[in-house]
Amino acid sequence: MNKHEAPVSLSVLHTKTRHDSGPKHVTGTAEYIDDMIEPVGTMHAYLGLSTRPHAEIVSADLSAVKAAPGVIGVLGPEDIPGENDVSPSHKHDEPIFAVGKVQFWGQPIFAVVAETRDQARRAAQLAKIEYRDLDWIPDVRSAQQSGGKLVTEPLKLERGNVDAGLAAAPRRAKGAITIGGQDHFYLEGQIALAIPGEDEDVVIHSSTQHPSEVQLMVAQVLGIRHNAVTINVRRMGGGFGGKETQGNLFAAVAALAAKKWNRACKIRPDRDDDMQATGKRHDFVVDYDVGYDENGKILAVDAVYGTRGGFSSDLTGPVSDRALFHCDNAYWYPAVRARSEPLYTNTVSNTAFRGFGGPQGMMGAERWIEDIAYALGKDPLDIRKANFYGTDTDNVTPYHQVVEDNIVHRVVEELETSSDYQARRQGVIDFNETSSVLKKGIALTPVKFGISFTATWYNQAGALVHVYKDGSIHLSHGGTEMGQGLYIKVAQVVADAFGVNLDTVKIMATSTGKVPNTSATAASSGSDLNGMAAYDACEQIKSRLIAHAAKLYECDEADCQWVQGGLNAGHKFVPFAELAASAYMNRVQLSAAGFYKTPKIHWDRATGRGHPFYYFAYGASVSEVTIDTLTGEYTVDRVDILHDVGKSLNPAVDMGQVEGGFIQGMGWLTTEELVWDAKGQLRTHAPSTYKIPLASDLPPIFNVKLAEWSVNREPTIGRSKAVGEPPFMLAISVVEALGMAVASVADYRHAPQLDTPVTPERVLMGVDRMKREGRG
Repeated sequence: MNKHEAPVSLSVLHTKTRHDSGPKHVTGTAEYIDDMIEPVGTMHAYLGLSTRPHAEIVSADLSAVKAAPGVIGVLGPEDIPGENDVSPSHKHDEPIFAVGKVQFWGQPIFAVVAETRDQARRAAQLAKIEYRDLDWIPDVRSAQQSGGKLVTEPLKLERGNVDAGLAAAPRRAKGAITIGGQDHFYLEGQIALAIPGEDEDVVIHSSTQHPSEVQLMVAQVLGIRHNAVTINVRRMGGGFGGKETQGNLFAAVAALAAKKWNRACKIRPDRDDDMQATGKRHDFVVDYDVGYDENGKILAVDAVYGTRGGFSSDLTGPVSDRALFHCDNAYWYPAVRARSEPLYTNTVSNTAFRGFGGPQGMMGAERWIEDIAYALGKDPLDIRKANFYGTDTDNVTPYHQVVEDNIVHRVVEELETSSDYQARRQGVIDFNETSSVLKKGIALTPVKFGISFTATWYNQAGALVHVYKDGSIHLSHGGTEMGQGLYIKVAQVVADAFGVNLDTVKIMATSTGKVPNTSATAASSGSDLNGMAAYDACEQIKSRLIAHAAKLYECDEADCQWVQGGLNAGHKFVPFAELAASAYMNRVQLSAAGFYKTPKIHWDRATGRGHPFYYFAYGASVSEVTIDTLTGEYTVDRVDILHDVGKSLNPAVDMGQVEGGFIQGMGWLTTEELVWDAKGQLRTHAPSTYKIPLASDLPPIFNVKLAEWSVNREPTIGRSKAVGEPPFMLAISVVEALGMAVASVADYRHAPQLDTPVTPERVLMGVDRMKREGRG
């Protein structure tokens, strides 16, 4: 090839490109924090956890802990030079170590620091704690019955005259749905490695989705300024929201020990303690009263969303807010009133989880759609279609934002056709007429999910791009990689911007020392924010290079065009590496800090009005199931999905997110049951008792397609759409299909009203209820 001929790109934006760490993942060479070479003299910390759900600490004898082999020391509240608090909501209600009272089983009371992890772990069990038990609140209904103490301020969304709408409605659907929680079950557990430096400095390798918040919390606990704390994150072995705030405590404990003894310190709980001490997806109880007409058109909705917040505020406020933001799913309500109850309970403080309350909000909406359909003897899909948001009218959400990009009609219509839904539904009905033991169900459900942080200030990102003299590129940004493919997508943006091969771009670990004040990699916003910030940095460098090339090659800047492999300066092609080298020799700055903030968005929580979401992502799924009415066991036989990701930045990565999101959502709604015993201890704290989906649980027929015709109407990076969270809610179709199978026992005359997770036990109880009501 002629040296002045532009080479063919190895990867272009909007094309399938493998995950940058894919080969390392499958060969076991991807380095996680526990794989890092430990500095000489590294200590190991372990937490001492409470064994009561709510009790006063009468006495704490730690003498045996301190005398145990290898123990260096014990950390407690008195060892904290700054503030004994890691509350992400800054309500000062989440101590690192409990003081005087414990509020959930598994709450940290102290930390033991030893020469080895095994020594620390064994020593932590030797503490003798005397408690005086107090009354404890286990769940939503108990909290409501005991007065409804809240962990944060509730929210109300209201539009239209709800009371008049309900009073005038020909029909009413009243009821409640209990929606279970979910453990994140990340493959890599919580972990932090703190390395002390000179003066106040400390560097922490943390498995976190929110490096800047860990930085803030560690500084707060140590009583130092943020610039003394550096947080590094190369990759996480899964996060799903469980590492947005939950890593704060572990990083703070490691940093406390590291600075106290001037030695590196690592902390890594085992799976049982990780699951008992860290927050989960919020479980909800939604009480609703819905008015509708004979055609199934909803006229008014009044709903209360009771939320198990746990012992502290954590992120329960914004999670319950987002549940209300999605109480409509894809449906227009002429009048609506939705209220949150973020309740205090004596359980671990619940936290962010993929969807961040949105899935629970949507489950409520699909419950009353189901109730209406069975009351009228109609296909629930017909009720869904009758209530879809319009495009020019009937398009205002409960929070008064106009839905400007509605494509749910096309998505559902295309999936209904491609999945052969109508013929298959008739086939299911025919099968159920002749099968006495096995029953089938099928359902098609939509998704409309709002994209943006509802805390408006989080909708910003920074990036740092360096071009070196040899033309290689160094990329840093504020987003974190947890397996979702953010790093490769942003690298594709940079490679595409400069017209170079993807292997020219070096992806660097996320560090607060390079990009400050980062937002959490959450709310499905990682690519939107960090991709645009990186693009901004590239454009700054490119403008300087064009000015340099125009001067060097004596042409107008307008005649300089970026092409694959370099720049056409007039009639001369200049390879990118040659351009970078000449720019350096002519003292042109080859580094830039990019920045991006999401436009258009605003939100006033006090009034419940605003434009909190930049755009919406859409999708739909069809699930078909078979249940055994004698045992309650069931199989998911086939799933068809059509999902909207705008103009995909990387279809291979996006397909993985859609498939994985659906399966994780299916686990939440079917097998993943959290159980606390009468003493307040979580009993499902290991894979032996907590059942996430296995590879064998995948539907044998699993058809997943992206809506390739979709292009984001907003000027996002590459006109793409977020993909992390929206596919999770596609799994609601599994619950609806199971409901149809259960309802067939009573000839579809009664709504199945299954609570989640829909375990085989719940299916069996549903079948028994249908038999009783059928006889009635």
